Order: sequence, then structure tokens, then C-alpha cells
Amino acid sequence: MEDFPAKAVKGSKPTDHGIGKGTGTFRVLGIDPGSHVTGYGVVEGGANGLRCILHGEIRPVRGASLPTCLQTILGGIREVIRNSTPQAMAVENIFYGKNIRSLIKQGHVRGVAILAGADDGMPIYEYSPLEIKKAVVGYGRAEKGQVQRMVRAILKLPGLPPPDAADALAVAICHIHFRKTDPI
Repeated sequence: MEDFPAKAVKGSKPTDHGIGKGTGTFRVLGIDPGSHVTGYGVVEGGANGLRCILHGEIRPVRGASLPTCLQTILGGIREVIRNSTPQAMAVENIFYGKNIRSLIKQGHVRGVAILAGADDGMPIYEYSPLEIKKAVVGYGRAEKGQVQRMVRAILKLPGLPPPDAADALAVAICHIHFRKTDPI
């Protein structure tokens, strides 16, 4: 298997501040799957609240073939997993209102994300956009900007995360709050 360059993953750098996974914390990788932009966010929950470990977006080269896009996304997610060692993955479920071609592409990206998590042996959970928005904003029909602002406030980030990274952080926050017991 080929290694993918770090440039495929853009975002914040991982931070640890001496908090290990054995100290009552729980680290979740949230994924917002998209064929043009896949957002990722790693959030750690513990006695001191929630903390952003890293976030960013994986952007395949514009105009690349579907297999090449999927390879870039798979490599990027694997790199995020290596750099952040999450204990679980939460993936946004497919939004049914899109056109069929977009749904199919999004399904391929979800499959690649799920494969990356499964290869690492972590449990994988899924949440609908409605569940995610309700958990973060309190309203299931919230706009992207509202999600960005609430994620920034909840995680005490210095600035707004990019839209797809904010959605991925929201997925991770949602899982930390709900902690479904049955993985997909």
C-alpha cells in the first residue's frame, strides 16, 4: 500500500497536553464525508469537558478520477488516525435530499471512511444530520454557519473551523454526548 503525502490533510496540528486515553478521557474521530471535501475532527471528552485535538479537510485534486479521490481520502483519514489515535469513529449518515449521483459518490466516501476505521479496529457509529445538529445547536434544521459558531463555542476554538471540518467536529461532539452502544 502506498503512503499518502501529508499535504492531503490540511488543518490543525494534534495536541496532547499530557492527557492520555487511560485517564478517563474518550477520543472520537468525526467524519463529514464528501467527494470534493471530506471534513475530519478529533474531539476528546473527559472530566474537564470537550477539547479539540485536531481538525481539517481532505481535498482530492480537482478533476481527479473517483478511484484517485477515494485513495486520497483513505490515505488522509489513515494519517489522521495515526496522528490522533481515536478510540471510536462517528460518521455522518447520508442526507437523502441530494441528487442520486451525489448520494452514490457520498456513499463511496463513507465506505472508504468506514474501511479506514475498521482497518484500525475501532468501533464505528453513524448519526443523521438531524441528530448531529440537534446535539450541537439544539435545532435539527440548523444552517452550516450556526453549526460552525456552536462548534467554536463548545470547543473554545480561537476561530471558526472550515465548514466541513466544523461538521466533522459536530459529529464527534454528537457521539461523545450520545455514545450509542451499537456500532454499525
